[in-house]
Amino acid sequence: MEGRQNSRQEIKGLRPIFKLSLQRGPSNLSYFMQILIIEDDARMADLLRRTFEEEGYTTFNAYDSEQALKLAAQKDLQLIVSDVMLPGMDGISLCKQLKQNHPNTPVIMLTALGNTDDKLEGFDAGADDYMVKPFEIRELLARAKALIHRYNKTTQPNPSQYSCADLSLDKLSKTVKRAGKSIELTPKEYKLLAFLLENQGRVLSKSEIATQVWETHYDTGTNFIDVYINYLRNKIDKPFKTKLLHTRKGLGFVLQEEVDK
Repeated sequence: MEGRQNSRQEIKGLRPIFKLSLQRGPSNLSYFMQILIIEDDARMADLLRRTFEEEGYTTFNAYDSEQALKLAAQKDLQLIVSDVMLPGMDGISLCKQLKQNHPNTPVIMLTALGNTDDKLEGFDAGADDYMVKPFEIRELLARAKALIHRYNKTTQPNPSQYSCADLSLDKLSKTVKRAGKSIELTPKEYKLLAFLLENQGRVLSKSEIATQVWETHYDTGTNFIDVYINYLRNKIDKPFKTKLLHTRKGLGFVLQEEVDK
């Protein structure tokens, strides 16, 4: 009974911040990202599921360690969020097994146990982060995104050559070609195209482009991203038969072959 009361307090403390998160649209950083939530309290599990799905993530819920291990083996996960207090195998033992089976999947542990020894036990089990309940949803989301980004950078290959249809970019020689024809780009146009090619097939918001290419926050009162997208279109699309750079109204831009068929 005491544990269930604590859970209700944790949810109550999170609810006002969760409402704030509903007002934001999903981040394009989260498209195609899958998260496993391991939590035996149905109300907390649902709150976490809704929180991540509002940010655009795909989520799977497990209510015990056995179900968690099965889902982790079946899914291509980018993050695992696990409670420590679970029926059957406890969260610490589960974390050890998950990290042994899936070393490239980050794990955030959630618990009401917040003393130093508890945290050290979690980190010793392989947890990448450890949050004590009650916590703010915004902080959980920020930590989740940081972990996913960090693991993607360390586990994904970093090729020097990118291509989409007959468009190619070579990072070593800093050259761009389409249909065998060299294309001259300014340094910023080149950086924008490289980012689009690295994420081809994925819709990129203006905010994400501003952060990754210009290293600044996007100001909705400016149109510099639209201007540079048009610069690129004039060089990589207009002289050729097929269009590769597409606008997704209200969402952003995507570089992809024959997207409008």
